[in-house]
Amino acid sequence: MKILITGATSGIGLALSKLYNSHHHEVIAIGRNKQALIALENEGIEVWQLDLVDLNSTRSTFQKLKEKHGLIDLAILNAGNCEYVDCKNFNAELIKRVFDANIITLANSIEGVLPLLRNSHNPHLAGVASMAGYLPLSRAEAYGASKAAANYLLETLAIDLKEENIMVSVINPGFVKTPLTAKNDFPMPFALEVGSAAEIIFNGLAAKKAEIDFPLRLTIPMKFMSILPRSWWRKLAEKLKRKD
Repeated sequence: MKILITGATSGIGLALSKLYNSHHHEVIAIGRNKQALIALENEGIEVWQLDLVDLNSTRSTFQKLKEKHGLIDLAILNAGNCEYVDCKNFNAELIKRVFDANIITLANSIEGVLPLLRNSHNPHLAGVASMAGYLPLSRAEAYGASKAAANYLLETLAIDLKEENIMVSVINPGFVKTPLTAKNDFPMPFALEVGSAAEIIFNGLAAKKAEIDFPLRLTIPMKFMSILPRSWWRKLAEKLKRKD
């Protein structure tokens, strides 16, 4: 298969790029980090340096990809970032940065890759959201909102692309040990090694799962708490807040 992965220079995207390459798939890795891209290229992976926030550059790059490859069988849209909000010094620019990283890059990537997916006999689009989108969590005003938006965007695409036989999968990880989560200053229950997370995603996509959420030890209680009356959850979340 021809597989395109965004956010391929770190964390889950990097692990997935190496995993699919090890299974002899043709991997096209997109990212911003030049040194990481060079390392992937040395492993035989095709790399493209691109800032997906820039729509014009994204359109130009995907047009070049279409001219070179014609089609993509599986697109894993993984680019993203996380910043936490300090409500005492609420910063709208922070919100914008996080939405640019998690939603604008996703939308730009979708626009770019759909024409390539439409040329595949078995097209599959996957996007990485987060379990953080299930519930409002302290300090996650930016990250959680952007991931809830990503989840909604992907789920509606799943409905609207069904008539074109384009499968859409939504990936909702819990905590995964990556450079992004290494800066977290709070406990991360049931955190997985990035290699384990990549294997779960790899197997879930192979099985054409509509939703890939993990680990179950966190997924189940998070989904249960999401159906509680909101007033109950607010009281519980207040007790769980980090105390400065």
